[in-house]
Amino acid sequence: MSRSIVRQSKFRHVFGQAVKAEQGYDDIRVSKVTWDSSFCAVNPKFLAVIVESSGGGAFLVLPLSKTGRVDKNYPLVIGHSGPVLDIDWCPHDDNILASCSEDCTAMVWQIPDHSLTRPLSDPIVVLEGHSKRVGIVTWHPTARNILLTAGSDNLIIIWNVGTGEPLISMDDHPDLIYSVSWNRNGSLFCTTCKDRRLRVCDPRKREVVAERLAPHEGIRPMRAIFIRDGNIFTTGFTRMSQRELGLWDPTNFEEPIALLELDTSNGVLLPYYDADANMVYLCGKGDSSIRYFEITEEPPYVHYLSTFSSKEPQRGMGFMPKRGVDVTKCEIARLYKLLDKKCEPITMTVPRKSDLFQDDLYPDTAGPDPAMEPEEWLDGRDEDPILISMRDGYVPPKSRERSMSALDTNSLPVSFEHDEHPKLLEEIQNLKATVLSQEKRICDLENKLSQYANGTA
Repeated sequence: MSRSIVRQSKFRHVFGQAVKAEQGYDDIRVSKVTWDSSFCAVNPKFLAVIVESSGGGAFLVLPLSKTGRVDKNYPLVIGHSGPVLDIDWCPHDDNILASCSEDCTAMVWQIPDHSLTRPLSDPIVVLEGHSKRVGIVTWHPTARNILLTAGSDNLIIIWNVGTGEPLISMDDHPDLIYSVSWNRNGSLFCTTCKDRRLRVCDPRKREVVAERLAPHEGIRPMRAIFIRDGNIFTTGFTRMSQRELGLWDPTNFEEPIALLELDTSNGVLLPYYDADANMVYLCGKGDSSIRYFEITEEPPYVHYLSTFSSKEPQRGMGFMPKRGVDVTKCEIARLYKLLDKKCEPITMTVPRKSDLFQDDLYPDTAGPDPAMEPEEWLDGRDEDPILISMRDGYVPPKSRERSMSALDTNSLPVSFEHDEHPKLLEEIQNLKATVLSQEKRICDLENKLSQYANGTA
């Protein structure tokens, strides 16, 4: 009796590829602060990067279209008096950004649609409630104007940004909080802490509803994120300092659903989750690679797919919301990799030949509209994100000729483009030359045909 050896998955052949040099963002002085945040946030309109600055904290906000070299005098957002530690775009308004800093405050900014013409120093609201530096800022996924901050005073505060008031304060953590992640509807959040505990918190009850001591046995920092089905994905270290990932059911923390050792490295693994594809991208600080995994309901539950590798190590990473990817190219994710002095977009693509919209790759995704008001959430209401169709972003190619001319090395898997085998490279060049000559011949014949039709031949 034969059985398939290779697991069937539409994401099995996903490949990563860095964009061309001129489509990146150059001459950015990325922050050198020793804090394990991503230093980068991105949405369908803007790229924001925490940068080095004298006399306080600053970050750079660029329209996505403003690629190439960034002028050294380009205006910054400069309201904080200490280094900025974390930034996060509002999921319900692409012009609203939250930041937090060593100056013990969090701030919310309104970014104009056009490029900044002068430094922006006036936030629309300043959130003051922490007694030590604020290291984490994250928006509620479905309720309007709800923002969570976590500080080195081991305090978590949930704010109504519309009024600038703290709604909920939780002091259940005895030590430094490493990460905070909301679940899909924002009814719970999970945290990792320096006391080596993974906690699930119900903010409206102001209590910890589940916790697990040492999901990873090492003492190095952990990260945890809620995934779509309510389970929790974690990264951490073993007792022998090997990096490790885990999948947990918060209703039964006794045994992991899956636990997988990766490699030996010092960098903390930052997980980025795509709820539509149920995929996780792992980006290690100081690594030069991005690993990606698919989470399924069949053993071993966390399936390794592939690794995107490049030469330079990453300082941080930004992850584009699904509504910002290019559906015409079967792009399912885009990451923005921070290097020492530039930001390099990396596209993750499923190779498909068809020009049609790929329904199976793009289920309805979380849109920009909030599902409820802050008062409704505070009163106990829970709502999943309001979904939008990705089909609206699909523009079919005007002609077959255009889709043929798009056949260049950008549409080839990265392993082909960078393959060092000279015969393969030569064959690729020959094929490209053949396609181009055939296109030219078609154009010539069509021109001659139209001349006959017009009687000018």
